[in-house]
Amino acid sequence: MITSPEQLAEYRAKCRSAQTLLRPRLLVGMATCGLASGAAKVFAALREEAALRGVDIDIVATGCKGACFLEPLIDAVIPGKARVTYAGVTVEDVPDLLDAVLAGAVYAKRALARETAECLLIEDCAEPYPADANLEGVPAYDAVPFFHGQLHLAMRNCGYLDPTSIDEYIARGGYAAAARALTTMTPEQIIEAIKTSGLRGRGGGGFPTGRKWESCRKAHGTPKYVVCNADEGDPGAYMDRSILESDPHSVLEGMIIGSFAVGANQGFIYVREEYPLAVERLRHAITQAEELGLLGTNIFDTGHDFTLRINRGAGAFVCGESTALMASLEGRVGEPRAKYIHTVESGLWGKPSCLNNVETWNNVPVVIQRGAEWFAGIGTEGSKGTKVFSLVGKVRHVGLVEVPMGMTLRAVIEGIGGGVPEGRQLKAIQTGGPSGGCIPAEYLDSPVDFESLSSLGSMMGSGGVIVMDDRTCMVDVARYFLAFLKDESCGKCVPCREGTGRMLDILTAICEGRGEPGDIEILRDLATVMSEASLCGLGTSAANPVLTTLQYFADEYQAHIADHTCPAKVCRALLRYSILTEACTGCAACAKVCPVNAISGERKSPHVIDETACIKCGQCYEICRFSAIEVA
Repeated sequence: MITSPEQLAEYRAKCRSAQTLLRPRLLVGMATCGLASGAAKVFAALREEAALRGVDIDIVATGCKGACFLEPLIDAVIPGKARVTYAGVTVEDVPDLLDAVLAGAVYAKRALARETAECLLIEDCAEPYPADANLEGVPAYDAVPFFHGQLHLAMRNCGYLDPTSIDEYIARGGYAAAARALTTMTPEQIIEAIKTSGLRGRGGGGFPTGRKWESCRKAHGTPKYVVCNADEGDPGAYMDRSILESDPHSVLEGMIIGSFAVGANQGFIYVREEYPLAVERLRHAITQAEELGLLGTNIFDTGHDFTLRINRGAGAFVCGESTALMASLEGRVGEPRAKYIHTVESGLWGKPSCLNNVETWNNVPVVIQRGAEWFAGIGTEGSKGTKVFSLVGKVRHVGLVEVPMGMTLRAVIEGIGGGVPEGRQLKAIQTGGPSGGCIPAEYLDSPVDFESLSSLGSMMGSGGVIVMDDRTCMVDVARYFLAFLKDESCGKCVPCREGTGRMLDILTAICEGRGEPGDIEILRDLATVMSEASLCGLGTSAANPVLTTLQYFADEYQAHIADHTCPAKVCRALLRYSILTEACTGCAACAKVCPVNAISGERKSPHVIDETACIKCGQCYEICRFSAIEVA
């Protein structure tokens, strides 16, 4: 049992000594993204091959380093040599990879990048790795476009340690911030440090974390609770899941510090049901922390007690809202309530409750250990630190990206993300999840921070970034997000329940060629009512996709309504398929795949499409090898 900072320091020294490399070590990325790409098979093959050879080598499962498009990823750490990351490793690569590692060489076929120094973010970097002629052809991490410009604070341990080992977390400086906070700082000093750091909530509107903690500490009533919101429900977003799968102890440590600061003795982690691996690793981490006395009674002999419990959410998007989440924690239907009384005063079971999301709690140990001023020196005037984004959609490098606040959208999408593939043009970027906005390509040079995104009609949200190319219909995008929000509305308040439904009906009609003059005005009126009268953030922000597409892509709405055409050729009801006589060879491939026999013609003669029978499925267009099908 660790009962003092001195004991923690001694234990850390033992952990670091035990991890001194005496033999090669292979770390296989085994978060959900890696597993989906076949990492489990590679992991099993490595262990089997090592056993057959009888070699002395460690093969360890680790988390996600962010480059999801390159999975499976393996880090090779050889005594006295730099860490090398290998990308896209397959089962077939295993024998040759092992040959290279055991010989102290580089497996050039899959080598992606090398570390220049073993760095612990929670402290200063260690000495640079020694020069190695074998690595001259392997670029440093910062020379790889995907990693250039990134700064991993929240992801500081992701891919570098075994997430099931508390010893590895402690060896990398884990729980030192909790020891410092609980034994050398008062709750007020901790809160002041969080305020000075400028840390803002990473799960939605960016409310200042220190102010929330201060309000909860000052609130009357006991017991008090701290809650971690891991109900990550945005389509395409998986930042919180990755952190929980890769570095669960960082979240626990942040919650320990927060519980001491606000005066809470019990905490809850609310995780969506769809994250089984995250839950498994969290449970294991909690058990380990309890066994070492880092959770439970009298932590660090300070008299502070703190216990943690995991609760599973059923996947309701609205439970990402604080009061709906707390209602669900209490065993009631996940519905929000009016905010005239804040949750820091009356939250869980009517008691003062402090709710932050995964990434916010994960940042707390960094603020305490490196200093509030150090953290505040990163980012912009109003948005401090870094932000993790899930970069998805029509972009070459799909994955998790952590950058300093204030980096431009262009640097993120074109620099780190590699831009839009297939030579297509970038059309829009959707940020902030379903309730965020669609930002046109002309604003690519806008900085990514809370204020800038808000000024464009979007939001930071939890950090989802969806890239869209010129084949995207923005009216259809608005319809898609409204359909999602309508299904996820709890239905408690009329503006959201009826507003999302009515807006979806209008958008559907526009996409199906039934749009009418005046529809745009009705959409704007509905948006105003919803934003001003809805009960919670889901309803007040639900119109953002519609408002931003109306603001920036009004011509597409007009084309759908007035001309009954879809410029992006996405809305099926507005498409017209025809065959170009001069290009058609009469091969009859299109006729064979047409499910309604709408295509006719003689063999080796131009064919025609019966527009009255055509269901606009597009199969003829997909199969034609001679570009003879025209879509208008």
